[in-house]
Amino acid sequence: MALRIELSPNPTEEQRMAIVAPLRAYNRAHGGPSSMEPFALLIQDDEDAILGGLYGHTFYRWMFVDLLAVPEQGRGQGIGRDLMEKAEAMAREKDCVGIWLDTFSFQAPEFYKKLGFTECGMIEDYPLGHKRHFFQKRLLECLTD
Repeated sequence: MALRIELSPNPTEEQRMAIVAPLRAYNRAHGGPSSMEPFALLIQDDEDAILGGLYGHTFYRWMFVDLLAVPEQGRGQGIGRDLMEKAEAMAREKDCVGIWLDTFSFQAPEFYKKLGFTECGMIEDYPLGHKRHFFQKRLLECLTD
């Protein structure tokens, strides 16, 4: 069978799923079964409008914080810390090994360090002149063979 590479400038969800299928099969064979469980903690006003919050998921017993946004009028009031504490409590309830996330140098690396996260990676010039930091906070110590 001859294989070729072709650019799809506007990929469809069907194309994405075709790419992901063999990757998921490989991951299951080597990492075991796991399902991704998304969750959101919402910051809402008196009219229930969503102004920010925390969005993430758990997968392979790790929680990933994908998005954390506190609206301007809520900054400096401990709302970001409260969101992260609620997420950590959820991670502990789900028996997660830890939590990981990424942030840009102009966003909140110091905030995450104050919460007990340690840097586990960094990309320079992403975006140009800045850095992208990767953090983790281990909740359980696991032994591997």
